[in-house]
Amino acid sequence: MELLASLFVGKPLNILALAVLFLAGYLALRFTALGITQHPRSLLIASTVWGLYAAWEWLVQIKTPEANIRVDLLVMWPVLAILSAWALFRAFR
Repeated sequence: MELLASLFVGKPLNILALAVLFLAGYLALRFTALGITQHPRSLLIASTVWGLYAAWEWLVQIKTPEANIRVDLLVMWPVLAILSAWALFRAFR
């Protein structure tokens, strides 16, 4: 958990990089022959949600850079984890 916190909390560029990876996966499946039998739209949804989370982190950094206790992460991280697992499962099953 500390690894995830060190990678994503307060680092919107890292989060945006993950959103771009999901988008690249979507585009790769969408425009290749592999995308015919699979469902890459789930990767687009995950990319969008991770992008929104990156924007949220950026906003938190601007408005409250001294925030030590982030209760919002108690809701966001489980949602992002479940959504990411679902998107990867749907795209590559």
